[in-house]
Amino acid sequence: MRAEGKLMDMLTGYATAHQHPFNILVHMIGIPTIMLGVLIPLTWAGFEVGEHRILLAHLVLAGFFFFYLTLDIVFAVVFALGAYALLLLAVKLGAYPGSTGWYIAAGCFFGGYAAQFAGHAVEKSMPVLIKHPIQANLAAPFFTVVELFKLAGLRKELFEAVQARIRS
Repeated sequence: MRAEGKLMDMLTGYATAHQHPFNILVHMIGIPTIMLGVLIPLTWAGFEVGEHRILLAHLVLAGFFFFYLTLDIVFAVVFALGAYALLLLAVKLGAYPGSTGWYIAAGCFFGGYAAQFAGHAVEKSMPVLIKHPIQANLAAPFFTVVELFKLAGLRKELFEAVQARIRS
């Protein structure tokens, strides 16, 4: 399947279950929050390469970035910038003493997912997470970037094409 076709299929599938403004807003907040909850403990494991420490979080985000490159270069680069900011925050929060980092990570993770389910309840649509949990978790950060572009009024032709596919 061509990258353009794969991108359109993914965007159409996502947009079908994410039309309500409340659900979209909840996802814009909840998905980065879930990511933060996952990244915090991933900053605690790593290895040294020369003078540099490579964290498990670096490897996971790099994997996401390279997957997103197969879909769209611009969206992938914007994801990388946002992911880097989240990574910096995760390192700071993960460095809190005692179990504080665990509490923050758990609160972000479970709170973010609770928000997603609330958004889908308002939307009256089944979360993709239920049907395809791995696909949903791999694609959700990408769709957050896509929504940012849509809210900013960028790449209008792409979003018009997605809405046209939904209507047909």
